[in-house]
Amino acid sequence: MARDRETLPSESSDTEVADFLERLASLPVPGPRGRTGRLIFSLDATASRQPSWDIACDIQAQMFLEVASLGSLAVQVTYFRGFGEFRATPFETSGAALLRHMGRVTCLGGRTQIAKALRHALRESGREKVDALVHVGDCCEESVDELCHLAGELGLHGVPAFMFHEGADATAERAFRQVARLTGGAYCRFDAGSAHVLRELLSAVAVYAVGGRPALDDFHRRTGRTVLRLPGPASG
Repeated sequence: MARDRETLPSESSDTEVADFLERLASLPVPGPRGRTGRLIFSLDATASRQPSWDIACDIQAQMFLEVASLGSLAVQVTYFRGFGEFRATPFETSGAALLRHMGRVTCLGGRTQIAKALRHALRESGREKVDALVHVGDCCEESVDELCHLAGELGLHGVPAFMFHEGADATAERAFRQVARLTGGAYCRFDAGSAHVLRELLSAVAVYAVGGRPALDDFHRRTGRTVLRLPGPASG
């Protein structure tokens, strides 16, 4: 739930997008081509995010389409809202199945529960490898020290967190950047006017989860999307 705080400029700059993609491209290949990638999609479902919920639904469907030619993608959606409510769907390999889960959710006022999302990702990674955690949110109302400790544990488990920050809350930016850094992931801001950029970047993360940097290069050649142009030579 958004609060009045020091704010930063809200628009994602070309430099931020390039930095995000460069970091994504430098990560190790998560597994062999054709495997099933496992991705956890964490969503802040507090009241301030209601206008973005439909966008999130559309984005996760697009993620499945982008990786169809590379291998399958298993996605689990987690979300928090209201008074301590935290939910997780099963891992699904069908965009339609996840849309059914998400379509039943409405956003409710409450405090953020990012720590629960990180702990959940740790538990899942202990059961079976998780290739990436994606978090989409607009604020942080928790202890940054606690989040950083959990992020460090995720980093040790090889689970990069990709932190997508909606809006311009400075406290959230500082927390999200540190979580991304400690897990070996990446941070990027977006706003209502750059939802298309978020869609492209999340598709890039999904492609990475299935096939790593080579798959990202193939993705750019197939789509010709400028936002996904990655600097430097391709590497495994």
